[in-house]
Amino acid sequence: MLGRAAMLLFFDIAEAAIAEHDDWHTHEHLPERLSIPGFLRGTRWVALRIAQPRYFVIYEVADVGVLTSAAYLERLNSPTSWTRKVMPHYRGMTRGFCAVAGRAGLGLGNTALVARFKPAGDPSWLRELMPRLASRPGLGGCYLFESAVAPPMTREQRIRGADAGVDWVLVATGYDAEAVSSLQHADLATLEGAGFGLYRTAYTLYEIEAKRADDTAR
Repeated sequence: MLGRAAMLLFFDIAEAAIAEHDDWHTHEHLPERLSIPGFLRGTRWVALRIAQPRYFVIYEVADVGVLTSAAYLERLNSPTSWTRKVMPHYRGMTRGFCAVAGRAGLGLGNTALVARFKPAGDPSWLRELMPRLASRPGLGGCYLFESAVAPPMTREQRIRGADAGVDWVLVATGYDAEAVSSLQHADLATLEGAGFGLYRTAYTLYEIEAKRADDTAR
C-alpha cells in the first residue's frame, strides 16, 4: 500500500453497460480521481468467480482525511455527463473509507483474495499471520483494512443509490492464483461469516500518471 488509508469499493454493473463502464472507468474516472491531491494509486480488479461482486476497486490515499477533503467532495458533487450516464447502471455498491490496519510483503500481485468480515474479537491474530502468508511461494503482499469514517451522501451516490458499508477487509495478493485462492479454505477458514472474493487486476493508474496526462491535455 502506498498510503495510510484506502477507499474500497465492491459492486456489479448491469451487463449491457459493462463495456462502457470499463471504458469510462479507465479513461475518465480513474484519471479524475487520481488527479485529486492525496490519491496515490487506483486499481480495478475483476472477479474470477461468479456469484460475487464483479468489481473490486481500491484507491490508495495518503491518509483518511483525503477521503473527506473539499477537493474530493467537490468531484463527488459535480459528476461529469459521462459519470451521470454510467452511475445508474451500478448495482449493490459497498464502499468503505478505511485505515490501513496492517501490512506485510512488498507489493501487489495480479490475483487477490479479498475477505470482508466483522471480527467477533480482537483480530490481532491476523496481523501475526500476515507476514507468514505474504512470504509464501505464490504470494507477495497482505493488507488489512479497518473502517475509519462513514462516507457522506453525495450527488454521485444519489444517482446510483445508497451505498452499503464495510467493517474489516483483508486483501491477500500474489502471482499464483491457486496459491492465493487456497487461503480461503486453509489459513483463513476461521474467519467465520466472512465474504470471500477472488479477483484479477484489470487496470491500475498512479497519481503521477494522472497528473502527467492532465498537464498534457492543458
